[in-house]
Amino acid sequence: MEIAGFGITALIVAGAVAIAVAAYLYWRHVWFWRNPPRIVPAVQGLVSAADGVVVYVKQFHAAEDVIHVKQGLAARLADIVREDAAPPKLLIGVFMSPFDVHFNRAPLSGMIEFVRHYPGQNAHMGSMHGRVLMGREPYYKGSVHVVQNERTVTKINGTLRGAELSCYIVQIAAKTVAGIDIYVKAGALISRGTIFGMIRIGSQVDVVVHWNEAMHVCVRPGDRVCAGETVLID
Repeated sequence: MEIAGFGITALIVAGAVAIAVAAYLYWRHVWFWRNPPRIVPAVQGLVSAADGVVVYVKQFHAAEDVIHVKQGLAARLADIVREDAAPPKLLIGVFMSPFDVHFNRAPLSGMIEFVRHYPGQNAHMGSMHGRVLMGREPYYKGSVHVVQNERTVTKINGTLRGAELSCYIVQIAAKTVAGIDIYVKAGALISRGTIFGMIRIGSQVDVVVHWNEAMHVCVRPGDRVCAGETVLID
């Protein structure tokens, strides 16, 4: 009986392991690559570049600290986009869990000014992931990846309500990321909601725009957004 019981237990364990492995392989090689169609809203405005949860919405000047990650460590504009710019800015960050769609879409229509890749010492995003799951603000607390991780910065020059507008999209890699992919080049024209790249496995995407008082921010920390569909700013 003991031998039979051991055999049944072994079969149950083996079956559970097989199911777990199959689920992982399906997620990693099939479900992760899903690319559901998106309907770009007819209303004007910048749409989200990523699926996920909004982790910060900040208006600031270039010389100001954007967020205080932890004691003794703050992030400024140059830390995020790797470029100094004087006019006031608006920053919206979206955290993408490993279970979100990872294709990134253009927030506005315009011309690609540049695509720049910056290597970094990638830190885990576990702190942000945990705080998002528990709904604990500020979601960015302890998230050193905002400052130090690998990133690709794409700048689009377009218009909003007839006025010229520049937009930076910052794809920030997690420690587990297998690569940041970009499908566009400098000088190319792109339409709002069009896929321009992706980050393979958990990551973060920030959108930075030149701020003016006529803008209306449509999201706040904790909101779930969809790339190409959710209006961030109108």
